[in-house]
Amino acid sequence: MRKPFLVALLLLVSGSIAMAQNKIDTKWHCPKPTADHKFDVGDVTDHVYWIGQGACEAASSEGDLKEKTGKYTEFHDAWKATFNFHGYFIATGDDGDKVNYTYEGSGSTDPTKPGANKWKIVGGTGKHKGIKGSGSCAGKPNADGSFDWECTGTYSMGMGKMEKMDKMK
Repeated sequence: MRKPFLVALLLLVSGSIAMAQNKIDTKWHCPKPTADHKFDVGDVTDHVYWIGQGACEAASSEGDLKEKTGKYTEFHDAWKATFNFHGYFIATGDDGDKVNYTYEGSGSTDPTKPGANKWKIVGGTGKHKGIKGSGSCAGKPNADGSFDWECTGTYSMGMGKMEKMDKMK
């Protein structure tokens, strides 16, 4: 008798979790970085660290999360034909609420080759407080130094500290 109850409970919880997943599908256009700093590491030829900052505009936002603008800070460790990178991206929606992302990836130093990354949502403000999610982006460079990204993934809303404390009472 207990097993059918547990199975039913697990199915209910799994269904609730699956239904709580919302989609992100945003296309970003990012002009050349506004801050751009390159440093020769000095250990071997062509080993470079780069750090930069810039802003992006959402060309379209088709998912459940409607993003409008974003700002990033990014670090590259480049050597010869490849580089690893990681960064932080803060997206702002039409309502002014923010979603905070971290991301990382690797790519070619050839500016004509596409790029890709994996990202995680690590927090947000306003109605996005407690948000969590993950996904990936694929992008292509443009001749003017800008980049176009297509980002997809899922997110869910967690409970904030106050909601958890209220629920525990």
